[in-house]
Amino acid sequence: MGDPYILMLVALAVLAIVDLVVGVSNDAVNFLNSAIGSKAISVKNIMIIASLGVFFGAITSNGMMEVARKGIFNPSMFMFQDIMFIFMAVMITDILLLDIFNSLGMPTSTTVSIVFELLGAAVCISLLKISANDGQSVSDILNYINYKKALEIINGILLSVVVAFSVGALVQFVSRLIYSFNFEKRATYINALFGGFAITAITYFIIIKGMKGTPFYNDVKFLIEGNTYTIIGGSFVVWSIISQLLIQVFKINILKLIIGVGTFSLAMAFSGNDLVNFVGVPIAAWNSYQAWEVSGVAADSFSMEILAEKVPSNVWLLLVAGAIMVITLWTSSKAQNVIKTGIDLSRQGEGHEKFQPNPLSRIVVRAAMAINTGISYIVPKSTIAFVDSKFQKPVISLTKDKTYELPAFDLVRASVNLIVAGILISIATSMKLPLSTTYVTFMVAMGTSLADRAWGRESAVYRVAGVLNVIGGWFLTALTAFLSAALVAYLISFDMVMIPILLAVVAFLIGRNTLIHRNKSKEVKKQEYIERAELITINGVIEESADHISEVATRVNKLYTNVVNDLANHDLNKLRKTDKHVGKLNDEIDGLKDGVFYFIKSLDDTSVQASRFYIMVLGYLQDAAQSISYISRASYKHVNNNHKNLKKGQLKDLKEIDVELTSLLQKVNDVFQKRSFDDLTSILIEKQELFKNVSLSIEKQVERIRTDETSPKNTTLYFSVLLETKDLINALMNLLNTYEEFYLSTKANK
Repeated sequence: MGDPYILMLVALAVLAIVDLVVGVSNDAVNFLNSAIGSKAISVKNIMIIASLGVFFGAITSNGMMEVARKGIFNPSMFMFQDIMFIFMAVMITDILLLDIFNSLGMPTSTTVSIVFELLGAAVCISLLKISANDGQSVSDILNYINYKKALEIINGILLSVVVAFSVGALVQFVSRLIYSFNFEKRATYINALFGGFAITAITYFIIIKGMKGTPFYNDVKFLIEGNTYTIIGGSFVVWSIISQLLIQVFKINILKLIIGVGTFSLAMAFSGNDLVNFVGVPIAAWNSYQAWEVSGVAADSFSMEILAEKVPSNVWLLLVAGAIMVITLWTSSKAQNVIKTGIDLSRQGEGHEKFQPNPLSRIVVRAAMAINTGISYIVPKSTIAFVDSKFQKPVISLTKDKTYELPAFDLVRASVNLIVAGILISIATSMKLPLSTTYVTFMVAMGTSLADRAWGRESAVYRVAGVLNVIGGWFLTALTAFLSAALVAYLISFDMVMIPILLAVVAFLIGRNTLIHRNKSKEVKKQEYIERAELITINGVIEESADHISEVATRVNKLYTNVVNDLANHDLNKLRKTDKHVGKLNDEIDGLKDGVFYFIKSLDDTSVQASRFYIMVLGYLQDAAQSISYISRASYKHVNNNHKNLKKGQLKDLKEIDVELTSLLQKVNDVFQKRSFDDLTSILIEKQELFKNVSLSIEKQVERIRTDETSPKNTTLYFSVLLETKDLINALMNLLNTYEEFYLSTKANK
């Protein structure tokens, strides 16, 4: 009788380990963003500090385990079998959901996912129990679900978005007024007082409040309770004095110390608050099994009232979970992907924007601009001038090769991010509320970046779009988690054989997502021409642009051949895939053009004339990419609309053109890979022959129309392909002409 449930426990244990891995990949962004973004400490030291924080936080998560057992549903209304079904459904759903978000590089809330999964699975099982009982109706579901606590948790999570953003913005604004951007020139006592306030806040809320969840709290309880103001006041004085000594005697930058302590404390708060999201359910399942095993009662008849009691968690088990989290922290590439999203949205400077504007982001930015204009009429000009003076960014002189090493934001903002987020999370943890650490840290970072004027006219619409995308993802998480967990719970309760099937599906999907993510990472590394290096000399321009041309020639060659072959086979699926690759090529070239500003700034004074050449090269590459894009889209549209296939004569002509174009593009690729630029002349001569053949094909089609052609759609497509092929050849040849002229003039100057 017990065998199936032992197997379920084993499965839950394995799922807990996997959930820890995917969960930390998602949540590492919460406590690493500020330290990594500010570059205050080396990445290695940041990881060591965060790892220690995660370990200490694992011990303090003890009290939070109550949420998994009785926070969402009333355990007395469920039997042991029901509870196991709920827990299995929750863990299976949670892993899949988090892994999908991690693969997309989007931070989502593990707290929201676990809460709504518990809610969805519990509601499903409750409805099944109600439907099997003639004496109950749907309204009785309120007896099964701990709706007051559930609403309290949900309201707390939603409120945290507003509170975190507002508090983060307010504290950052005040901090910037005190510090300005020239914080190195502030008086030492200001740094000491700021250090005293920051470290006092961190130590009290993180360590003292955090200890309430540990078995050791009773030993120090008499020292803490009733002495709150004394502890806070005394800590502020002591830490301010220590900060002054560290600054004056040891010449330590107190802001870096705050960032180090803040990273430790936030990692600790994260672990203390979020560990329940990963291992709370399996631990609750183990407690349930222990109680049922000694009862001798059938699994579908044993009430789970015991879960309503306080059950101490095994500290060693929590430390093992902490160790798994630390290992994941050091090894997960997906964690790096999610961290990058958070830093990109809050960075002070300009750069590549991951998210595209949408109508809502444009409306928000316009409304903010209107409000700002209104405030400027109300607030005295002298006050505005004073505030503006505090937000003037200093001009930092860096050598050309160091320009791109600037941090995403400064030490003041990093410190505020860590202090505010740490305090808010710790308050919630001490109240046993599973507050979303992702919501809090992300919204604090967004609030501070807004208050710090990081969202300027050049970037605001993109940053707001990114924030809206992430927040939208959170709401999608809640809805998806609820419905998915309910569905999985229903399938499991229908037949327990669904458990191994669902576990196999989980293993397959995670393996597939991992492979896809790994391949994408390799693609990014291979696309060297997208990640433009800091070009300084004319030789650098020649080398880099040669790589661009070689890469684009290879890809255009492959794409053109694919379109011709797929069009001949009338293969809609392959045309769709080719069109996606064409779109990617266009996006990458657009990215290069977006970086022209930074490229020109990176040139030394003797190489400025190379900027005109580089801009022209990018223009011709874009023309070539747009031509292949039009050919691909027209072909896909033709086949997608179920129009007639091209005739044999048309396909034969296209294939001959493809063969000649392939030969030409291969030679282009060879010339630029081997840097044998003296061979460009022979390619330019060969281009004329291909050009004549394309023109001849157009004439043949005109003749066909006058004799036997009966399909206007075929004619439209065929002419479109041929005319865009001529434009493609023209763009490539103009590119080669420009390159040859630049190369020869450079050679002559040498």
